[in-house]
Amino acid sequence: MSGSTPFKMRLVHLDLKGAPPKVSYLSEIFPLFRALGANGLLIEYEDMFPYEGPLRLLRAKYAYSPSEIKEILHLAGLNELEVIPLVQTFGHMEFVLKHAAFAHLREVGPFPCTLNPHEAESLALVGAMIDQVLELHPGARWLHVGCDEVYYLGEGEASRRWLQQEQNSTGKLCLSHMRAVASHVQTRRPSVTPLVWDDMLRDLPEDQLAASGVPQLVEPVLWDYAADLDVHGKVLLMQKYWRCGFPRLWAASAFKGATGPSQAVPPIKHHLRNHVQWLQVAGSRPTDSLQGIILTGWQRYDHFSVLCELLPAGVPSLAACLQLLLHGGFDGDAKAKVENLLGISNLEMMDPVRQAPAALPVPFPPSPQLFSARLSAGRGPALSLAATSLPLSHKSASICAALWTRCWRATRTSPAGSAPTTAGGSSSTRSWFSTSSPQHSASWRSGAPSYRSWRSPCSWLSTRMPWRSGWRRTCTPACSGCKLYSLAGTLLRTPKGRACARRLLGALRCQLSARATGAHMSVAPCGPAVSGPHSVPEGPGQPLGERLENTESSSTGRPAL
Repeated sequence: MSGSTPFKMRLVHLDLKGAPPKVSYLSEIFPLFRALGANGLLIEYEDMFPYEGPLRLLRAKYAYSPSEIKEILHLAGLNELEVIPLVQTFGHMEFVLKHAAFAHLREVGPFPCTLNPHEAESLALVGAMIDQVLELHPGARWLHVGCDEVYYLGEGEASRRWLQQEQNSTGKLCLSHMRAVASHVQTRRPSVTPLVWDDMLRDLPEDQLAASGVPQLVEPVLWDYAADLDVHGKVLLMQKYWRCGFPRLWAASAFKGATGPSQAVPPIKHHLRNHVQWLQVAGSRPTDSLQGIILTGWQRYDHFSVLCELLPAGVPSLAACLQLLLHGGFDGDAKAKVENLLGISNLEMMDPVRQAPAALPVPFPPSPQLFSARLSAGRGPALSLAATSLPLSHKSASICAALWTRCWRATRTSPAGSAPTTAGGSSSTRSWFSTSSPQHSASWRSGAPSYRSWRSPCSWLSTRMPWRSGWRRTCTPACSGCKLYSLAGTLLRTPKGRACARRLLGALRCQLSARATGAHMSVAPCGPAVSGPHSVPEGPGQPLGERLENTESSSTGRPAL
């Protein structure tokens, strides 16, 4: 099977809801994607898209400009990479529904993750988002409309009243919204085919799915990131979708972002096993039974979660997975090509996956009772504070400062009276925390590294190859910096926690200064008790909904869409 692949399209997923790369970095990485075997991109913009008009409040402070979007598309075209934009339209709507102006469109009031499908304004909202994205992607042949992990669907007041009527069900409700969104896409741009993640379709009865009209409008993407993927089960699911009338199917694997919400470096062996089994699924059916495969690379498990593996840290895993798809296996030739393209002498294949302690199970999806305490559970269980405080395994120490300042859209705060300078333009921006230049600090764009997601950089390795940064360095077991930053990231969910973390950061600076003289300093714990890095302790007398509202836009009016 060497030199052939059952997947004629191989798309790399760019998740921009965390640490979005600079356009200059994309100009360097796109040729590598192409050389490794990719021929397309799935770009999930979230709040990095330059929405205009009433939707302007959805934009992150440093969102890409329209000219930058056009430059990204131009760079993709130069490297023969087909671009498919992704717009969430049902679940994972936190970046929209967190704003006060759209909070009334939540399925369940306190939870900004799911859109209320009963409101006419909901369809108008996602329709306006789709229209603006399509306008900046005139050559797109597909548009991914998300629709995965629609938690709490059917639990809103309007949904409960609707479900009391005979023959109504949450499946029918889900299909109705999918059909409305897909119909809008094809009305606006008949040449564009909507894609959807398939997890909300898997358990629906065949007759209901076939009669819904959805199979004639969308192409489902079957996703599974497990190393022990059920090959036979996936084949049966494909057969079910074909019987229901779906003309084409897609697959989705993962090269990073699927083994833990705070994973630092992708476990390459895990992802290679996942791709081997996807090859078995594709090989069990006639040629071209799957339109293509999307290699997902999640930056966060959801909008409120901490960062997991970053794109540069995931490039070796991506390279190995793409070469496996092309060669039908990861033999010595494929490994040698990866090492040659990345400029490394030996591709290490360790699996540094950290699991949550068995004593702290977390239901998935999170129950409403746990959602307020673990707001960012998203695609996996939250790790305990004890787990994240343990010494990090080999290669997963941290992403070095050279990587941050080179690859990510960042500016630094200049001294008073001077103009801001782009990160990377001065040696004083070599890190987000520098004991030698305490007057400079980094200000990251969008959901890029924040207090709650920083990892303590234990070494300042510099290299011209950004995907190699931070390699082959180990965080020492005595590195209290990593433990303190993990604790700070846990506490920075509440005003009291932020105040406590400021004290911790001050103590850390003192400790780093004392370390140079050989002194030792301990930090006493303070602030509210927490159970894990994703915990959101309830403030006294203040429900979750009110605390979410406090972080939203000051605008209280509802924009006309």
